[in-house]
Amino acid sequence: MKKLSLLVLAFLVGVAAFAATPAKKRTAKDAAVAMADRIVESTTYRFKNTETGETFPSVKKQKIDAPIKVDCKYNDWHYTNGVLHIAMLELAEKLGDKKYEDYVLKNMNFVFNEGNLDFFKKKFDKALAEGGWMAVRKISWHMIFRGKRLDDNGPMGASLIDLQMRLPKPDKAFQGYINETADHLNYAEPRLIDGTIARLWPHENTVWADDLFMAVSFLCRMGEMTGDMKYFDDAANQVLQYNRYLWCPEKQIYYHCYHTDTDEHGVAHWSRANGWMLMAQADLLTRLPENHPQREALLRNFQQQVSGVCRYQGKNGLWHQLLDKTDSYDEVTGTAMFTFAIARGVKNGWIHKDFIYVAEQGLKGIFSKMTENGDLEAICVGTGIMPSLSYYYNRPTQKNDPMGEGPVLRALVEMMDAKKYTEIKAEEQYDRIVVKK
Repeated sequence: MKKLSLLVLAFLVGVAAFAATPAKKRTAKDAAVAMADRIVESTTYRFKNTETGETFPSVKKQKIDAPIKVDCKYNDWHYTNGVLHIAMLELAEKLGDKKYEDYVLKNMNFVFNEGNLDFFKKKFDKALAEGGWMAVRKISWHMIFRGKRLDDNGPMGASLIDLQMRLPKPDKAFQGYINETADHLNYAEPRLIDGTIARLWPHENTVWADDLFMAVSFLCRMGEMTGDMKYFDDAANQVLQYNRYLWCPEKQIYYHCYHTDTDEHGVAHWSRANGWMLMAQADLLTRLPENHPQREALLRNFQQQVSGVCRYQGKNGLWHQLLDKTDSYDEVTGTAMFTFAIARGVKNGWIHKDFIYVAEQGLKGIFSKMTENGDLEAICVGTGIMPSLSYYYNRPTQKNDPMGEGPVLRALVEMMDAKKYTEIKAEEQYDRIVVKK
């Protein structure tokens, strides 16, 4: 009986000791590494026959008519992977860990330098000839060859520039695609008469908030790489023009779109649309020369949007799918884009240091949608434009998709070395007040 009592006592002491041990505080670094490592480990670099299920590392010996696709979403050519690549390179820079840079290089070599691209170009040409533009959408990497819109080449081209500038020797294939993208933006991308980039749908010449990042992410990096001011000038003008078309002064946030043919804004203040706008401005200000004539105007614009979006953050640190609709769901991509841009803005002195409190709450919100293993939920799927709020309310969410992983990883990297919020105490300021007697 005495022995049993001693065992119970030892057990209780052990439980108490365990309970007294504080849980390890979750950090932005831990979360970033967990997510990035999960993505690296799950990227397969393989192709798949969709009929037989067979997978293989190369398409060199495959027939053009075979139903073959890229096996892994992280090897697809899509603007969401462009953001993810940018984030991976920022993580490599922040941690001094070349593993994440090597990951991006391996992805791009898989596309451009291992003999796979020509196979899909032949499939693309065949599909286009036989079925038109709708048919090519079924072909892996079709966005490389289509080159008709910024989604096809903007962020992926931007990430190629980031990679190219890190390489000891420029890659010829990478540079060729970068040059093609620059030509498209300079000469082929639809624009309004005033030069504002616009889409031909859903109305003739619609300005989409999303497109500011799709364009500016590439333009500002092209300016950085080449030193040619025309790219910075174009990027700056896009920001200021988009602000003119999309800003809602009553709510201090952006509309998702503006239809030039009907002189009408869209119905939604969509979170991710506002996130694309703010992330684009942060990317541009990071690279824009200090003496650029539009820099002050761009800083005021950035400050205006930060002040606006902060008014809509929820008590849990997250922003809603529709910023001004608290009955819409909490959404992580817009939250991550705001957190990233605000943290970078404080770090660079573009906005007051107190705004880091908003970013800290945003980080807590992001953590609430992430597991310890780096799994991520609450990612709104790709979303077009619709004249109905119910469309935005009812957009599905997904888990572990680069649509959300790229922005979240950028936010985590930016928060790693962000200075903590410190309140300015009133009593510390009293000596500054001169009391006349």
